[in-house]
Amino acid sequence: MTGSLHDHLDLVRAPAVLSVVGDTLAGAAAAGHPLTPRRALLPLASACLYAGGMALNDYADRELDAVERPERPIPSGRISEGRALRVAVGLTAAGVGLAAAGGGPRALAVAVPLAASVWTYDTVAKEHAVGPVVMAACRGLDVLLGAGVGHLRAALPAAAGMAVHTAGVTFVSRGEVHGTTSSLATGVAAATAVGGAVVGVGALRRGRGTGPGRATRAATAVAGAVAAGAYLATALPRQVDAAITPSASNAFAATKAGIRAMLPLQAAWAARGGSLASVGVLAGVEVAGRLLRRAGRGRAEMSET
Repeated sequence: MTGSLHDHLDLVRAPAVLSVVGDTLAGAAAAGHPLTPRRALLPLASACLYAGGMALNDYADRELDAVERPERPIPSGRISEGRALRVAVGLTAAGVGLAAAGGGPRALAVAVPLAASVWTYDTVAKEHAVGPVVMAACRGLDVLLGAGVGHLRAALPAAAGMAVHTAGVTFVSRGEVHGTTSSLATGVAAATAVGGAVVGVGALRRGRGTGPGRATRAATAVAGAVAAGAYLATALPRQVDAAITPSASNAFAATKAGIRAMLPLQAAWAARGGSLASVGVLAGVEVAGRLLRRAGRGRAEMSET
């Protein structure tokens, strides 16, 4: 059973793939790399690695999903186990190859451990206490992929910011079925508030000074502050809801909000790195994501009629 295109998009959670394309842009901005056609392959590499990880996740969770999420492509019979594993392998290989093409050996040196971390999370670490830490490492490495070996130090703050947010989302997501805890959700909300403030203030500081490029610096600073505000407005309310009432539904809503907050957080870090062009690209990706989600809801409504 090969499955339809829609089944494969469901397997890799296509709309969520957009949440990683800004990682390498943030890393590149921090390292001072300009946005060039060749380096545009790096976000595509991230997307392939993420999508491959999602396919592998469903393969690894096929028995659990048969009980808790029977609508997923494998337990529902829309895609076979073998097909899902082949998709995972193919997309992972494509991601590593695109990284090498877009950033050369310096990017490849980050892409290989990134791919290994993704597979480690899905096959070994996910069900253990270190799971969220490994997932956070994946996100941090994805940011460093945009910087490349030789420029890693400059991108460490952005990598840490994205990693901390990812860890929080992953911790909360563990309560999607049976609920989370108030203390955990409160801690995640506090980390979100601090992270948003740090990157927003950092972006605003780039607007200081006079001389050539002042207008661009000011515009980038404002864009960064707006992106940081959008990040907080997207993630924080749902996390606070989960802290007040740590039910499974609130944990699920906080997880979704945390994933959607990735893009504005990436944009804020890209602005902090001084790349107004990357902020513009991510604004376009955000619009595309909203259109995809709207189209998905439209298909669901049509299937019910």
